[in-house]
Amino acid sequence: MKKNETKERRTEMTDRREQKKFRIYWLLALLGTMVVSVYPIYMGFKVIRSMTLYGFVPQANYPKYIIPYTPIAIGVIVAVCLMPILFKKLKRYSLLTASGIALVVFFAAEFLFEQKIIVNGVLSAKLERWQMFMCYASPETYQTRNWRAVDVLIGEYSPTFKIHFYMISVVLILTILNCLYGFGRMILTGNDKKFKALVIQAVGTALFLGLCILACFTAFFRDGELLVSPLSAVLMGIFFSLLGVTVGMYAGSFLLGKKKVVAVGIPAAVGVVTTLAMYIGEMCLLSGNLYLFGRGFWFTGIPGIVLAPVDLLIIVSAGVVTGVICMLLNKKRNIN
Repeated sequence: MKKNETKERRTEMTDRREQKKFRIYWLLALLGTMVVSVYPIYMGFKVIRSMTLYGFVPQANYPKYIIPYTPIAIGVIVAVCLMPILFKKLKRYSLLTASGIALVVFFAAEFLFEQKIIVNGVLSAKLERWQMFMCYASPETYQTRNWRAVDVLIGEYSPTFKIHFYMISVVLILTILNCLYGFGRMILTGNDKKFKALVIQAVGTALFLGLCILACFTAFFRDGELLVSPLSAVLMGIFFSLLGVTVGMYAGSFLLGKKKVVAVGIPAAVGVVTTLAMYIGEMCLLSGNLYLFGRGFWFTGIPGIVLAPVDLLIIVSAGVVTGVICMLLNKKRNIN
């Protein structure tokens, strides 16, 4: 009896320590998320204030890329706030539920912001239309220069341009929550099987988010031409490939310890498909065209598929990098 009581007491003390560590982790995760989200949330309040005062958003007061980053921030913060409750009530389904809640909050906030009106003194448009032009060149440039047929990238407004925004948004929400909830569960259970995978996922997500932020303020230095500069080509290539790797690693984090064809093959395939989907989104934005990374055979679109050899290389590289990482993570000594 005494041995059983001692064992129960030790187990109870261990649980208390883990709960204390988790509370500290959760508070730090919540604080960190809110600190990182200060600017997007501020942008959201700025637009709401303009709408309240004027009924529209003056161009001068429009914060760049309020969509989709303000809705993303709101969705992630809500999910992080719910972390202790979801872990307690739903346990293994906590991440799935949190991701669903975050996505619902994101799309609701996104839709509300998209309907806001922006005015530049002469013309007015819904925020979603204005954002479309910001994807490839400033609206002022679109109005003032003499466009040639080959330069007209998107023409009239089309909601298909939002494939870019929605795909990036969903990827960021899912991968950020996978990291935050993954480390939280690891602290609660003491099972560090996914530690290396989560660290790699966190690094990849941070790098991808950094590129997204860079694109917000530079649009990767594009000027509205289909043929982009070498710097822009390099940044865009890394962006596409890293997107695929990030999503591939997200899938791989759930398949650790499975057979190689599953643990390595599926994440690699997911990386390839995701990168290809991003290219398709770019085609929708550019009316069936793609940005050209240079001149010559490697950069010329293959008849019938639009993609150039360099684009195919970028797509395949996402799968190869994902596969190599997953292969290293699934070595027996790493799983053990």
